[in-house]
Amino acid sequence: MTMNLEYLFEPRGVIVTGVSSHPGKFGFVALHNILSCGYKGRVFAFGREEATVLEQKVITSFDSIPANEADLMILCTPVGANEELLRKASEKGVKAVFCAAGGYSEIGDEGLKAEKRLVTLAAELDLVLVGPNGQGVVSPPAGLCAQIVAPYAPKGRIAVVSQSGNFVSSFLNYANQTGIGISRSVSAGNAAATEIIDFLEWFSIDPATDVALCYIEGLEKGRDFFERIKEITKKLPIVLVKGGITVGGQRAAASHTGSLASDSKIFEGMTRQAGVTRAPDIESAFEIAATFATQPLPNGSRTLVLTTAGGWGVVAADAISQSSELVLAPLPNDLKETINKLLPPRWSRNNPVDLAGGETRDTIPELLSVASKHPEIDSIIQLGLGIQGNTANLVRTGKFYPEHGLERIVNFHERQEKRYAEASIEVSLTSGKPVLVASELAATQPNNPMVKTIRDSGRLCYISANRAVSALNHLVRYSGWRNQSN
Repeated sequence: MTMNLEYLFEPRGVIVTGVSSHPGKFGFVALHNILSCGYKGRVFAFGREEATVLEQKVITSFDSIPANEADLMILCTPVGANEELLRKASEKGVKAVFCAAGGYSEIGDEGLKAEKRLVTLAAELDLVLVGPNGQGVVSPPAGLCAQIVAPYAPKGRIAVVSQSGNFVSSFLNYANQTGIGISRSVSAGNAAATEIIDFLEWFSIDPATDVALCYIEGLEKGRDFFERIKEITKKLPIVLVKGGITVGGQRAAASHTGSLASDSKIFEGMTRQAGVTRAPDIESAFEIAATFATQPLPNGSRTLVLTTAGGWGVVAADAISQSSELVLAPLPNDLKETINKLLPPRWSRNNPVDLAGGETRDTIPELLSVASKHPEIDSIIQLGLGIQGNTANLVRTGKFYPEHGLERIVNFHERQEKRYAEASIEVSLTSGKPVLVASELAATQPNNPMVKTIRDSGRLCYISANRAVSALNHLVRYSGWRNQSN
């Protein structure tokens, strides 16, 4: 049965314990983040001394908290205080508790005993307990940033759960950088009562979420995890990074969260059978998840590359040919004949479709349209956009601008780049096929009109053809697995 985590991510009100006027303390930081990021529910600041902190009256007794006004409590208090706080919170109608405090199983036997007592008590009180030793919970649809660190992230369709709070921050930082937002985010900490798999199950029924992204160091219940996750992936793609795959990493995991890292080969085989998408590192994990969140799933592996210059196409063709799932689609004769009418004779006459500088004002949108409609093309990778915008940038910043007709040509180049980007988005939406645009300008010139248009649409512009191919490869693999499993 799926655990009910609605009170964790959509609370009517929040209690923060351990609040003081010290801006470096967990209670202060958690309170600040909740109040600063747009949360509309009631907020109660609880501390040892009466004071006003961040324009909030600090209360010293739970008697001052009205019943059934807060669903969530953020524990930022020492181990010795937390069991009594759970009892008092339960009496006030709290349904979920996030424990940010450390000092539990990650420090040894005494901490483990305290953790077991906390878990037992939470179960007796029918409280959802998350943590301990966690960073916090973020829920942009609710305007909630109840965590003891930065950052907050824009609202989107990626749900994040991690045994490492630092990697939660990493994923949220990437969300801010790319504009590809987050639906939910939580640091599981020691996962004493609510495990990674519990979050993944809830994400699979969460209407705000399209893909789950998680970091795991170790599992105590590997078989249970496997049996449950293979049901989740039938509904929801999961992108996973596994820490502790080496002896050194396993030692670090044990000291970090107290996790016993799982055998990496067994874990790899288990997750592959379950349709989980494994990522080698945090950056690629976010990029893959962002692709799942913003592109439709392909119906097959046949990939067409459109490029304005040959070199980019060659590299993309190599990457596709070396991938595990993608096929460089043979160019169908009827599509080739259509392209002949749009391009001069020097075009490549093959896949990749190299325009060889033969494009006119309307060529790229027309090519994208006809290619996306062809039944023998499942996905498109578009390369070489942004060149005109890059030229416009150089001219605009040069000493002769805006004279000599330069303002007019700059405006034309920038309009065209925006139009090309809009065409790639439109054909993907109308055809239901992935169209991935790649250019190093995504990193080197993020204000290029093509890059900015892609980003403003809520999609990624990949920094290289190889990165786009890698992301698409994961989409194709998962799509094939899900079609066979359902």
